[in-house]
Amino acid sequence: MAERTKWLVDTEWLEANLDNPDVVILDGSWYLPQLQRDPKAEFARAHIPGAMFFDIDEIADLSTDLPHMLPSPELFSTELSKMGMSNGQTVVVYDGVGIGSAPRLWWTFQVMGIKDVYILDGGLPKWKAEKRPVTDVIQTRAPGHFTAKLDHQAVRNFDDMLEAIKDDGVEIVDARSTERWRGIGPEPRPNLSSGRMPGSKNVPFQDLVDDNGQIKDVDFLKQRFVAAGVDLSKPIITSCGSGSTAAILFLALDTIGQKQLSLYDGSWTEWASREGSIIEKD
Repeated sequence: MAERTKWLVDTEWLEANLDNPDVVILDGSWYLPQLQRDPKAEFARAHIPGAMFFDIDEIADLSTDLPHMLPSPELFSTELSKMGMSNGQTVVVYDGVGIGSAPRLWWTFQVMGIKDVYILDGGLPKWKAEKRPVTDVIQTRAPGHFTAKLDHQAVRNFDDMLEAIKDDGVEIVDARSTERWRGIGPEPRPNLSSGRMPGSKNVPFQDLVDDNGQIKDVDFLKQRFVAAGVDLSKPIITSCGSGSTAAILFLALDTIGQKQLSLYDGSWTEWASREGSIIEKD
């Protein structure tokens, strides 16, 4: 069997651990508005037993109008403690498409210093296809004690990116569609120009995921980045539309052994709306 990322747990393992108090299951589903999917409503109708819903737009930095920006460690710690989470637990995250927004939640935990966090292989679609149990019962836990510590090296902001576009020793890799990256297709957010950051490379996140919602094997991932002209010997910053699917690239690059990795949290939504940014188009 082809080698795949170490950050996956399979559906069989999760079903066997549904009653394990040291395993916390989180539904991190999030969708672009034009998909007209309500992740909270879908969760309320059917979710993996014991799972809790993690709203990446609510447990976020709400002082900005940018979507689901990384929360402060203090806010993250407070909210997770309220949910009944404590340090030392194993966290399993999933979403409603397989590999969609779950990697963003996985990345968030990684950035907050929690390494014992995994993604459900195939997510909810695979779980349901295998006729595994779902429920509409909302799980509640007694308050826990969770403490986060932010890894500043894994996050990049606008000022960092202004420097990065001038640095030949850094790679910027964009997860958006090739049409949006080239500037010949529209952005899903109104009044936002498409295009790219100078020097960035393009690896659409869809290329890294199978039709069944599972991330592809290590050899394919490496070949795909190399084919896009990414120099894997350099530090890499991943970006996308709003910082969500950039985490799929982050996961894929981690899978192939890339150590110097960070993610541009504001991503294209911030870059294309800020004065001082440079936008290239074909």
